Amino acid sequence: MTKKTLPEKTLPKILNSQIIAQSRLFKVESLDLEFSNGARRQYERLRGNRGKSAGAVMMVPMLDDETFLLIREYSAGTHDYQLGFPKGLIDEGETPEQAAQRELKEEVGMGCQKTMRLKSLTLAPGYFGSSMHILLVQSLYPEKLEGDEPEPLDIVPWSVHNIKELLAREDFSEARSVAALFLAQAYFKSHDETSA
Repeated sequence: MTKKTLPEKTLPKILNSQIIAQSRLFKVESLDLEFSNGARRQYERLRGNRGKSAGAVMMVPMLDDETFLLIREYSAGTHDYQLGFPKGLIDEGETPEQAAQRELKEEVGMGCQKTMRLKSLTLAPGYFGSSMHILLVQSLYPEKLEGDEPEPLDIVPWSVHNIKELLAREDFSEARSVAALFLAQAYFKSHDETSA
């Protein structure tokens, strides 16, 4: 399969932008845009209140070659407990790898000796400019940092041989965790093929 090259597009001109709503976490910004064909539209987008965000990280922690770790934590958006991979915001001045180390220690009580960036994902590019870096983390060792979670997180080891069972669970529904799972699977499959 060959790579398809798409024609270049000219970004629309921002004629005006203003904050129209704000909460503790987000600002809603209204944009008046003019496209290269002269069409004008108004868009809205979410912006974080931390200024220019460095994004977030999600880790696929490998306990060993056949077991990864999930966490189970409260999710306010769905008002239930969700199973997923550990994640967190990148603090100012941190690289994704440094943030992954810190978040892993806070949420799982483990550090790691190896990190591998699998892909950077946008969350909802039509409305939100933030990205999440998906990292595979390996060679874990015990080390805990104090986190900001209101209650202890459940740490759930899961076998790489039970992926269908995980995908069938109602509490494993976060799209980023599902994407991270498939990215890790693809990485291991291509790694196995090259070492064979």
